[in-house]
Amino acid sequence: MQLACLDLEGVLIPEIWIEFSKRTGIPELARTTRDEPDYDRLMRGRLDLLRRHRLGLPDIQEVIAGMGPLPGAAQFLDWLRERFQVIILSDTFYEFAMPLMRSLGYPALFCHRLEVAADGFVRGYVLRQAEQKRESVKAFKALNFKVIAAGDSYNDTAMLAEAHAGILFRPPQNVIDEFPQYPVTRSYEEMAAAFEAASARI
Repeated sequence: MQLACLDLEGVLIPEIWIEFSKRTGIPELARTTRDEPDYDRLMRGRLDLLRRHRLGLPDIQEVIAGMGPLPGAAQFLDWLRERFQVIILSDTFYEFAMPLMRSLGYPALFCHRLEVAADGFVRGYVLRQAEQKRESVKAFKALNFKVIAAGDSYNDTAMLAEAHAGILFRPPQNVIDEFPQYPVTRSYEEMAAAFEAASARI
């Protein structure tokens, strides 16, 4: 049995922090795992900015409420589910992602949780586990799945490396340059073709 593991933000939905940055006018919040490979450093910087600007979870969720999947994402996900078991492996948080899952048909989602105070301010975050994308793929392989993984950022590359086949989707040039071993796809049609090619190969 073959399993497809997808990143969420930048692959199926817009980058939540970039959208929030645009709405608040705080450019530093637009940094993502495309720019910063150290996830803890990235999140500590985000939480510090939220504290300084007195922004809480309700402010972020208000932006998320106006978001939807990337154009064509839901149709691609339907195509993928007809051919593979599908798991979304993301470094986002359930408090962010769950409102968007309805529009994607509620795929299985593995991500993290936020620590939120009673007043709505985000105090911290709790990882499902360190390197959860890579460790999840490793566990799926131990269950005798053949895994094809797709993502767009630095934090996806360990997952791609652990999988039997990895695919980049609309990655920034710096990720392409550092990880030339992975095919680069820029449309859902190209990603579908890459999944079919990988499926035949593995």
